[in-house]
Amino acid sequence: MPKILLEEKEIPTHYYNIAADLPFKIDPPLNPQTKQPIGPNDLARIFPMELIKQEVGLDRYVPIPEEVRNAYMLYRPTPLIRARRLELLLDTPAKIYYKNESVSPVGSHKLNTALAQAYYNKQEGVKRLATETGAGQWGSALSFACNLFGLECMVYMVKISFQQKPYRKILMQLFNGKIAASPSELTDYGRRVLKDDPENSGSLGIAISEAIEDAVNHEGTKYALGSVLNHVLLHQTIIGLEAKKQMENAGDYPDIVIGCHGGGSNFAGVSFPFLADKLSGKKKSLRAIAVEPTACASLTQGKYAYDFGDSAHMTPLMKMKTLGADFMPEKIHAGGLRYHGASPIVSALYENKIIEARALESQEALEAGVMFAKNQGIVPAPESTFAIKAAIDEALKCKAEGKSKTILFNLSGHGHFDMQAYADLMQYLPK
Repeated sequence: MPKILLEEKEIPTHYYNIAADLPFKIDPPLNPQTKQPIGPNDLARIFPMELIKQEVGLDRYVPIPEEVRNAYMLYRPTPLIRARRLELLLDTPAKIYYKNESVSPVGSHKLNTALAQAYYNKQEGVKRLATETGAGQWGSALSFACNLFGLECMVYMVKISFQQKPYRKILMQLFNGKIAASPSELTDYGRRVLKDDPENSGSLGIAISEAIEDAVNHEGTKYALGSVLNHVLLHQTIIGLEAKKQMENAGDYPDIVIGCHGGGSNFAGVSFPFLADKLSGKKKSLRAIAVEPTACASLTQGKYAYDFGDSAHMTPLMKMKTLGADFMPEKIHAGGLRYHGASPIVSALYENKIIEARALESQEALEAGVMFAKNQGIVPAPESTFAIKAAIDEALKCKAEGKSKTILFNLSGHGHFDMQAYADLMQYLPK
């Protein structure tokens, strides 16, 4: 049975909050001026109170509002696929599964939190959301979610991705989202960046700064973030919660769980519900691997320190693995992984050796994506290819060692709007 499905009634009713089970405390975000821990009131200007409660809450399970759960029925539960053809191609004793989040209306896992954030903002009377996007997956998701719940949406898209992925831009506009290439002339910070460097290709840090400035200066507007923060990771755990049920139905359980890593949301989404078993002692040997690009290797190369989440230093200071708020990554196609920092929770898990991380070159990841596309019929997003490459490597390791292990990875999105990445790669591949 290569495809393991769930019924609509089996969509989870609660998100899982890993903060309730951590054997250590997460260092709190700090006010940049006073260096004291920030409180809910410090965040109220840019986030609705319900999301602030989720950001700091320690309840193990958080109810999913019925309106959000109904919206999830557009595409959830997503299928879990046993990649038998890939196993045969690799001639490995390993069993390889992937959770297919590319089936969402916008083609990625980002809609899981976009729907929740749009709903909570709508409930508190917010009229408009401002956000950033790297590759455009988050911008597409929030544009769709805002349209569904009757909100306006303003997206600051990293300029290099704005140029590389024109159809992402059109998709956002189709959902009534408004888009500006970041750095832009629409904000004070964007204008300052362009004055210093008119050819600046942008970064997520710059785009975040512009979106926050926009939110603060527009009445009825809040800010929405697509990764990094606790409440975002919380919403994404619907992925792993479904996968646990599906693995149970298949009579299996992963030895290794893999997700690509930028800010941490899709890795957390697939791995946290399984890490609950590792933290409780039920599955001590479970391995969770976050896979990032060498071009922006925050977990494997960054410092564990307090840093700003944006380039203009507008956010609170967060304790995380970071390459520095002013870091400018290379112009890789995996735009969603071009972030200088990592989620505070993911960072702490890595520092405490509960999870693993590895960095891969973009070309080797994309080559794995080509293999996957030819074998499984799904062209993966450039971000997802990093998880695919790590899964293949682990399966080949099983072959070399003659061991059978179960590998689960998150296919976070499809690459239908990323064909230029594959076009650029194919000129280097054997004919």
